[in-house]
Amino acid sequence: MSRQRVCFQLQVKPGLIDEYTRRHAAVWPEMLAALKSAGWHNYSLFLRPDGLLIGYFETDSLSEARARMAATDINTRWQAEMSGFFEDLEGAPDEGFLQLTEVFNLEDQLRAAAPDLTHSTSKGD
Repeated sequence: MSRQRVCFQLQVKPGLIDEYTRRHAAVWPEMLAALKSAGWHNYSLFLRPDGLLIGYFETDSLSEARARMAATDINTRWQAEMSGFFEDLEGAPDEGFLQLTEVFNLEDQLRAAAPDLTHSTSKGD
């Protein structure tokens, strides 16, 4: 079974971008361990200078990964600390983000096209 790829968007308040970046340079070790244990894999955050934040992670189940994090005290504390950094956020950041729809994935399309690619690149065809 392949992992679900999750991409999301949030907007960091312009005056808090430097502080947000500083806090993510050294995330609490307990939070890192909780994310890993809850099934958040290959997790990255990307921040544009105007505060647009794009997050990406892979998981076996988004609902289960969220539920596992919600059950931890460390996540409750982290989300409380982070919630003030975002504009137009309803609820905790890990629940209130705008999930983006994936419209293209190279590996998925290569796998789907593998027989055609093998055939079309063969010599003598």
